[in-house]
Amino acid sequence: MPFASSSSRPRFLRRAPDSDEESESSSSYSGEDDFEEDFPEEVVAEEERKEDTADEVAPGNRKRPPPITISLKKVCKVCKEAGHEAGFKGATYIDCPRKPCFLCKMPGHTTMSCPHRIAMEHGVIPAPVRNTNTALDYIFNRQLKAKIPKIKPVFVVPDQVDCGLIRFHSRRVTCLEFHPTKSNILLSGDKKGQIGIWNYNKQHERTIYGSIHSCIVNNIKFLPGNDAMLYTSSSDGTVSCTDVETGTTTLLLDLNPDGWNGAAAWKMLYGMDVNIEKGVLLVADNFGYLHSVDVRSNVQTGEPILIHKKRSKVVGLHCNPVQPDLLLSCGNDHFARIWDARRLDIESCLASLAHRRVVNSAYFSPMTGNKIMTTSQDNRIRVWDSIFGNLEYPSREIVHSHDFSRHLTPFRAEWDPKDTSESLAVIGRYISENYDGVALHPIDFIDTSTGKLVAEVIDTDVTTISPVNKLHPQDYLMASGSSRSVLIWKTRQEDWQTKKGQERNPKQFIFRTEKKSNGKNDSDSDGDSDIGCKGKQYKAKKRQGHFTKGDSKKS
Repeated sequence: MPFASSSSRPRFLRRAPDSDEESESSSSYSGEDDFEEDFPEEVVAEEERKEDTADEVAPGNRKRPPPITISLKKVCKVCKEAGHEAGFKGATYIDCPRKPCFLCKMPGHTTMSCPHRIAMEHGVIPAPVRNTNTALDYIFNRQLKAKIPKIKPVFVVPDQVDCGLIRFHSRRVTCLEFHPTKSNILLSGDKKGQIGIWNYNKQHERTIYGSIHSCIVNNIKFLPGNDAMLYTSSSDGTVSCTDVETGTTTLLLDLNPDGWNGAAAWKMLYGMDVNIEKGVLLVADNFGYLHSVDVRSNVQTGEPILIHKKRSKVVGLHCNPVQPDLLLSCGNDHFARIWDARRLDIESCLASLAHRRVVNSAYFSPMTGNKIMTTSQDNRIRVWDSIFGNLEYPSREIVHSHDFSRHLTPFRAEWDPKDTSESLAVIGRYISENYDGVALHPIDFIDTSTGKLVAEVIDTDVTTISPVNKLHPQDYLMASGSSRSVLIWKTRQEDWQTKKGQERNPKQFIFRTEKKSNGKNDSDSDGDSDIGCKGKQYKAKKRQGHFTKGDSKKS
């Protein structure tokens, strides 16, 4: 009677015998007998029946397991086809040739050969000069045109890192705001709900308030004439008023008074702005509704008003700087809308600006309020030159890389508040560039009147993406939120100072010291590593200097 082979049943290791007699008797059996003793008689009989049946089958008809093959061909991780690869090679990202361009979203070429990457102004057509004589044109020429200079001023770009707080926040930075009267004070919010206050002229003077909100801080605002109080909105559904000096907080609005009742019912607050004339704080939620809070009495006024598609996020609000009753909103329903704040209703929208994807931000121009600039997830920056003209189509569409995946704060193009021509905008870039073998993500300064790239500023010590950027309203400097760090950029020293032998002031970085533990809160879960980390990014620490538009770029 044949025994079952060792390959057809699992092996069991037997315990050593307890006596010498058992040991002698067991040594006379073969190894196969030992395995058979571990099974009941019914199991052995069944195995014998299967072996007898298998012997009756012809050898050629027996099923054999499929062979294991190892292929050394290049297989694309995107389309799963052989013959090419896609992904990072060193510091350069290679697209799948079978997919549309990641930058302009058009087929026929890859990101590396995209004409918009080579020349950002490619395809940007200036808006035609309107020759009409309407009442709106008369108002524009009478009240607004005199504020626009006929000669475009020279753009001043902050192009070098002066100082920074490394890992200042415990999660990624989500918003930045300069103090309206103390020009050396920067305020920042993060994903965890913390609010940081930093005097960047005295790097060690910094404070973090961690008990104001419980999750993402989406907006920070000051009221004109009251620079001591800070207004913030958060994804925990609250609007808070905080004393900057003491940290004392007053809760103005809470959309989730009963706590957590499931994701479908949880309300989050995103867009926020202040109507100066009426003294009303306007804030929008993730269900498409607009809420208003009277900042004089700190109470909610009126009922929520639906201004976008129901159950869609309203991620941006902006009041016109000249006429605050003009309200600009944008959201996840692929629209930016203009409203008259004196009569808000879903059917009383003054204009709807259509986009192909989600609109991250929408802003009036900072001085005249005559222009509109939006940032959309389809890698487009759209500019309307006049709110009095035809708003059905934008004056220009500028292709720019800001379509992100996860773990990043949305990119938003913002005006330079000091630019009298209302043309200069700043925005971080998502696609990295290869600088001497290191993948760096520049911050772009764009002339929105032509679509040209004025400057791309980087620093070899900053290897993370900088999606949050804020230009100072008076000084020629910029603040950036890069992962958990906050950086201050200033203009480069003049050449004549270098000729006089004055050494450049070294960059001053302050690292936040924290105790390491096994808890989840000690590491950034956003997937964006910090400045100065070891590994691939450590190569950048060996290099000095930075690059701007016109410098040599190696790839």
